[in-house]
Amino acid sequence: MTGSFLEEPPASPQVQALYDEDLADGGYVWNVSRLWAHQPGTLRQLFGLMSEAFTPSGLAFRQRGILVTAAASALGDSYCSMAWGGKLGKASDPALAAGVLSGSDARLTDQEKAIAAWARKVATDPNATTQADIQALRDSGLDDGQIFAITAFVALRLAFSAINDSLGAQPDAQLAQSLPREVRQAVTYGRPAAQAPAA
Repeated sequence: MTGSFLEEPPASPQVQALYDEDLADGGYVWNVSRLWAHQPGTLRQLFGLMSEAFTPSGLAFRQRGILVTAAASALGDSYCSMAWGGKLGKASDPALAAGVLSGSDARLTDQEKAIAAWARKVATDPNATTQADIQALRDSGLDDGQIFAITAFVALRLAFSAINDSLGAQPDAQLAQSLPREVRQAVTYGRPAAQAPAA
């Protein structure tokens, strides 16, 4: 079982390098890596673009996590919601991450509330954004260069999610089991996590 609608590609040094990174990081190969093993070079370039887009924002890892979890949850992407909800929970606290995943931003700063709202709008209906939305970001302390940076970052994340979701990437059982209860319970949408591997 590959954890997606596609079969795993044939073994190659590039595929094995992708799998080896997962094994070194978490002890198992992620379903999303098995999917992207069809084009590991594209995955590396896409992640490089995401980093290149986000860096000029000058924002911290916590804000990056808020952008991803807000966009992923608005899109209904359970895989990225779980993965980044877990990361955001570690960078802040699980209740804050669960709040962003469920659309409640009470624990966020005013600037973080503004970027979470923006990420959700970009994910759900980018043609419905207005000059007032941009002004809200400016009022929170972001300049136009930062606004462009977070928008480009979110758009690239959405491209990643669209590929994963379209091709049936299923959240890993190990990922779901590793999450704090609050984060796991907040993800009630998208594809369910895979069953735990047999002992």
